[in-house]
Amino acid sequence: MIKTLIKSQWLLALCAVLDAIISVIFFIIYDTSPEGRLTALGLHGMIGLLSRLALAAGVCSIAAGIWRLEKGKSWLLVLNGLALSAYGVIPLLWRGPLGFNRIALLLVVMAMSVGILALAIARALRRSVADEWSFGLAGAGSVGFALAFLALANGWIQLERRLFHPSVFLWQCLYFGFCAVCMLVLALRLDRLILPNPLPGLRQLPQTSTFSE
Repeated sequence: MIKTLIKSQWLLALCAVLDAIISVIFFIIYDTSPEGRLTALGLHGMIGLLSRLALAAGVCSIAAGIWRLEKGKSWLLVLNGLALSAYGVIPLLWRGPLGFNRIALLLVVMAMSVGILALAIARALRRSVADEWSFGLAGAGSVGFALAFLALANGWIQLERRLFHPSVFLWQCLYFGFCAVCMLVLALRLDRLILPNPLPGLRQLPQTSTFSE
C-alpha cells in the first residue's frame, strides 16, 4: 500500500488542488447566501461546477488507489474515490429536491476512509519516520469530521430552522479544505519518504541523490 501511494503521489497532489478549489467555492456560496446576493441561477451554476470538480477528484482518488496494479492497491483510497465520485454525480443526475442527509452519508464514507487510511499509514511508519504523528493527526481529524457529518445527518447537531441552511456549506468548506491540506501533506511527505527498514513484503526503495553522496 505504501509503495502504491508513493508511485501515485502526483495524483494525490492533484486531488489536493481540486479539494482546495471545492472548498473555496463552498466558502463563496456560504458567504453570499445569507444576504441573498447569490441568485438561484448562480447557485445552480456553482453546484454544477462543484459536482464536476468532485467527480474529477473522485476519479483521481480511485486512480491513486489502483495505480500500477502490480505494486498493490489501496482499497480505502478507492472507496474514498467512489464516494467522492457519487457525491459529484448525484447532483448532476438527480431531479427534484435533494436532502442533505443523503449527501452527508457520502461525506461520512469519504471522511472515514481517509481517516482510517491515514491512521494505517501512521501505524505502518511508526518506526520508520520521525513525524508519523502527522498522519495520525490527519486520521483523527478525518474521523472527527466523519462523526460530525453523521451527527448532522441524524439531527444530533442542529442546523438553522429554515429550509436553506448556509452552515451546511460552511461544514463542507471546512471539510474539503482539511482534505486538501491532508492530501497535499501526504503527497509531499511521500515524495521525500525513504524507508530505512522496509516494511514486511516491501522491497527497499532506491535512494536518490538527494539523500546520498
